[in-house]
Amino acid sequence: MTGTRNLVEQSIAIGVSRFVQVSTDKAVNPTSVMGASKRLCEMMVQSQSYRNRLLFCCVRFGNVLGSRGSVVPIFQEQIRRGGPVTVTHPEAERFLMTIPEAVCLLIQAGVLANNRDVFVLDMGAPVVIRKLAEDLIELSGLSPHRDVHIEITGLRRGAKLSEVLLENPAELLPTEIERIKAIRTRAFDVAAFNGRLQMLERAAWDGNTDDVYRQIAAVDIGYTSPVAPRPWPSPSPQNVSGCFGQP
Repeated sequence: MTGTRNLVEQSIAIGVSRFVQVSTDKAVNPTSVMGASKRLCEMMVQSQSYRNRLLFCCVRFGNVLGSRGSVVPIFQEQIRRGGPVTVTHPEAERFLMTIPEAVCLLIQAGVLANNRDVFVLDMGAPVVIRKLAEDLIELSGLSPHRDVHIEITGLRRGAKLSEVLLENPAELLPTEIERIKAIRTRAFDVAAFNGRLQMLERAAWDGNTDDVYRQIAAVDIGYTSPVAPRPWPSPSPQNVSGCFGQP
């Protein structure tokens, strides 16, 4: 998150014309720190909308097939070893996109950038991960559940059974490019948000994990802290340094 802030500040300092932030579907109603931090990064970029000279935007990705961390090469390696192929839940499903689709979305989002919207690719229906594992086993010339077993490991903490690309379907808008849609996200108090960011960064640099959880939960993004809440002092936007201290 601090890295995104640094990139935004430096981009403003050198006068870049367009800035595209890569986000994730996990930013919607986040249940993990990873998803919550991505939503906060989206808001950082959106908070620059008053800078008419520069164009900032965000794109939300699903899972990119073949990328580092993609489930496909993990499954392929498990199949090569004879299994088992590990799936977190029999009904877990995810939006999947290819590397060419992801690259096109990045480039085209930069063209569409208008300082207001978050862009997403129309990826169709989500894919059931168990079915993906079965298909990969069959494509390897083997039989699922006979030659290679599928092991259900259980959802990890913070993981969702299904992902969504937006909070409210009514917020999805068409763009000039057929398969790219825009999400018109709601406005927020930029000054208050900047103050919260300062407090969050201070907690992170202090290494206080519980405070980090609480500070993230204090921002209205739908994230619930795993630790008990306690009263917070009002943020002081005037003390925020860098571009985020500006009204």
